[in-house]
Amino acid sequence: MGKGENSIFSIQQELARRVEPVEVVPVIADIRDRSRMEQVFKVHKPHLVFHAAAHKHVPLMEANVYEAVNNNVFGTRVTAELSDQYGAEKFVLVSSDKAVNPTSVMGATKRMAELVIQDLALRSKTKYVAVRFGNVLASRGSVIPLWKQQIAAGGPLTVTDPEVTRYFMLIPEAVQLILQAGAFGSGGEIFVLDMGKPVKILDLANDLIKFSGLRPGQDIKIEFTGLRPGEKLYEELLTKDEGLSRTVNEKIFVGRPKPLAPEELIAALRRFQTFVEALDEEAIREELDRLAAGSLRSGLKDIESGKTADHDIR
Repeated sequence: MGKGENSIFSIQQELARRVEPVEVVPVIADIRDRSRMEQVFKVHKPHLVFHAAAHKHVPLMEANVYEAVNNNVFGTRVTAELSDQYGAEKFVLVSSDKAVNPTSVMGATKRMAELVIQDLALRSKTKYVAVRFGNVLASRGSVIPLWKQQIAAGGPLTVTDPEVTRYFMLIPEAVQLILQAGAFGSGGEIFVLDMGKPVKILDLANDLIKFSGLRPGQDIKIEFTGLRPGEKLYEELLTKDEGLSRTVNEKIFVGRPKPLAPEELIAALRRFQTFVEALDEEAIREELDRLAAGSLRSGLKDIESGKTADHDIR
């Protein structure tokens, strides 16, 4: 199920080519449309819900705050509440490492989505869990396809900052993380993959140029464009107070962050609704910053000062 008909069509065609036939029911729907979503849940009554629908591009969401909140927060709320209403066994939210101490609108809305399902986990028979992704190599919208296009065009290859680091995971690892979180989760947890040490983006760019049979700085120039609003020099996977323990899979860790008090969450969602309806962008940003304990603004100061760190969850 998804809003983008081209994506749904591509998935349908890919599954149709499998050796073993798979029954697929393609559904076009917007997660923000409660009436349409309720119709889908009423007809199909899913046992497992994997919620990956979200706006994910950091710079775009800085310029489209209303859409970020509507889709990432209220869309998640609709889908999660209907999962409870129609008796889904488990609900797995695909979140992001950008939800940790968020400095971006996108990251803050993903953290808010986590808070929504944590609240439901306290009072529902449905087991709600989240998985935090790093960057998925070669996925749609990731940096590798863009760089390949830039190399094919003769360069330059664009990098935001020479000191930027990111966690990376492969597509099969991302799939396994989602599936195993669904298997392990008892409700309220956040699962993260041990992705080792973060990778310096500049090193990755140089390696890709070399793998293309070219010389960095000679055949293909690298151009530094500067961090964009909301972007960090480095990402984190869990905050210190979320705790960390291993699962039976040594590559997957689990944290149990403290949820918001139910009345505080309800009040915050009401404020967001009011601000979105009034198109009050500044009020939305202030509310996101308040819920993120000031990290939206303090993170911007870190970017300006060049603060960085080397994080390893092991």
